[in-house]
Amino acid sequence: MTTTLERPATTPAKAPRKKFGGVQLMHVYTWLIILWLVLPIFVMILFGFNNPSGRYNQTWQGFTLKWYTQLFALDDLTSALILSLVIAIASSVISAALGTGIGYALGRYRFRGSGSLNLIMFATMSSPELVMGASLLTLFVSLGIGLGPMTITIAHVMFSISFVATVVRARVLTLDRSIEEAAADLGANGWTTFWKVTFPIIVPAVLSGFMLAFALSVDDFVVTNFTAGTSVTFPLWIWGATRVGLPPQVNVMGTLIFAAGILIAVVTNLRSRPKKTAD
Repeated sequence: MTTTLERPATTPAKAPRKKFGGVQLMHVYTWLIILWLVLPIFVMILFGFNNPSGRYNQTWQGFTLKWYTQLFALDDLTSALILSLVIAIASSVISAALGTGIGYALGRYRFRGSGSLNLIMFATMSSPELVMGASLLTLFVSLGIGLGPMTITIAHVMFSISFVATVVRARVLTLDRSIEEAAADLGANGWTTFWKVTFPIIVPAVLSGFMLAFALSVDDFVVTNFTAGTSVTFPLWIWGATRVGLPPQVNVMGTLIFAAGILIAVVTNLRSRPKKTAD
């Protein structure tokens, strides 16, 4: 007679519980900060659909889409927005052109005065807008230059160049010099090497600097207030309209500008992703 030995039943080991530690706490903290930062944007978008009965668009009184159909009903607001966009485009193009040259020079070469140029560039970014606006106003008045769109554009170029140069310089510092040396070995001169080899590589940095300069120009108030004279840009119009009540069109325009920025960021991100190659 044979007997079989039965093994004692064993209970499966329980998976260890995940402890709520510092990493999870940091994730929660990060999302709370993000929600706090985007909360005003959500409020702006929401009140673009509000249907206020009076001049003040501060309390929710009903849903409507009529403000999107009456976006350009206020001529003064439309003119201010157009002026801001024109100045932003002009100052961004000039800043991108000048800032790219400065950033490339600082990232590629070592020359006398490069340290001072770096100091001036970072001092421009860190100086208060009040100081820059007052100094530019003094300069324009002492030179007898009338205040208007031209002085606003010059002022915006002044504080935007440093941001573009910083972005381009950071990209140039990571370039592989062997690529440019290979182009030179194949007979390309310095100008051809820059436009055919170097510039296509730093184009994303140039575009990033351009968009940064555009965003800084569109929403600038302090420097613009000093150098505008009788001209009224979009931020100046909003500041003046707060005394009598902001119309819902302001929220709609802000929503459309924000949506355009998001669209540009998404398209840029998709284009920058590496393409999959077929096996």
